[in-house]
Amino acid sequence: MGYRLDQIDRRIIYELMRDARNTSAPAIADQVNVSPGTIRNRINQLEEHGIIRNYTVGVDFERADGYLTNLYVCTVPVSERKPLARDAGSVPGVINVRELMTGRRNLHVLAVGEDTEALRRITRALSKLGIEVEDETLVEAETTGPFGPFGPDDGVAIDDATDFISLAGDANVVDVTAQAGAPIVGLTLAEAVREGVLDDDALVVAVERDDRVLTPHGTTEVRPDDIVTVLSRSGDTAGVVEAFVTDADRES
Repeated sequence: MGYRLDQIDRRIIYELMRDARNTSAPAIADQVNVSPGTIRNRINQLEEHGIIRNYTVGVDFERADGYLTNLYVCTVPVSERKPLARDAGSVPGVINVRELMTGRRNLHVLAVGEDTEALRRITRALSKLGIEVEDETLVEAETTGPFGPFGPDDGVAIDDATDFISLAGDANVVDVTAQAGAPIVGLTLAEAVREGVLDDDALVVAVERDDRVLTPHGTTEVRPDDIVTVLSRSGDTAGVVEAFVTDADRES
């Protein structure tokens, strides 16, 4: 089973796509109401699962040193697309290779050269690899931005329950952030059940705190900003969330 994104993960990706250089873990943490340690832990997980693959710098090569940036629109046999894409990426001057799921014009190669002769050399190198260059054009500008659906929803803070999964029958699994002043904060899990703050049909299966994922026990105390994964056998997601939010949040 692959890594499952929740709303915190999506906001992290959005903010890093928006401006990875000037976006810090504390800044993202302020946006999603969790600790900076949790943000750093999530970023590490996203990197380990290959969801965040790298952090790139957008460079205007013409301004930097008068270089030319050229886009080659190419066609390669579908069965050879991946190895040829890898070979194209090794050509000196090539900075980006994109594979497309089409029969023709299925490989886009972006390259930089000091002049038109350098770009022609790249064209010849691609042709020698068996890559058919169908079109090429100089790139004037490129604009990128974050993926909108991962961003804030009209400026509204993320929901109390960051994510939940419906299981067979009525059971649900919910991830919820413990807010300072919530009924369960300061209690151990055993105390929370004993005092009726947490239903006895709810099972805490994980607690994410700063940069650690804790295995919960009855003596585990819930702290502010903990991200708690709870299995509700009855499917009462709202009842679970109430234990982790303040009265003001329940009334809003």
